[in-house]
Amino acid sequence: MPARALSAANISFGLVSIPVKLYSAAETQSALSFNQINKKDGARVKQQLVSSRSGDVVPREDIVKGYEFSKDQYVLFEPEELKALEATATTRSTSWSS
Repeated sequence: MPARALSAANISFGLVSIPVKLYSAAETQSALSFNQINKKDGARVKQQLVSSRSGDVVPREDIVKGYEFSKDQYVLFEPEELKALEATATTRSTSWSS
């Protein structure tokens, strides 16, 4: 698909006018994605989430976000709480621009 100009304008210097078109610098349709591969056997490498305390593998559904307020002491947040914080931050930032 040929590139389409996002905008067109003219730059003028006295009697000289130069047409200018603005194009996007990134192409989203041709994005590359890579996998991590073990060089020795050619197999795909997968990450595991491991508890730093017990060394056990932790399932993704048991993972929550937390803020460390003191050494090894955390305030835990549920996904709903983070969404509420994000909505509050978005509301405040848009109201400042008015």
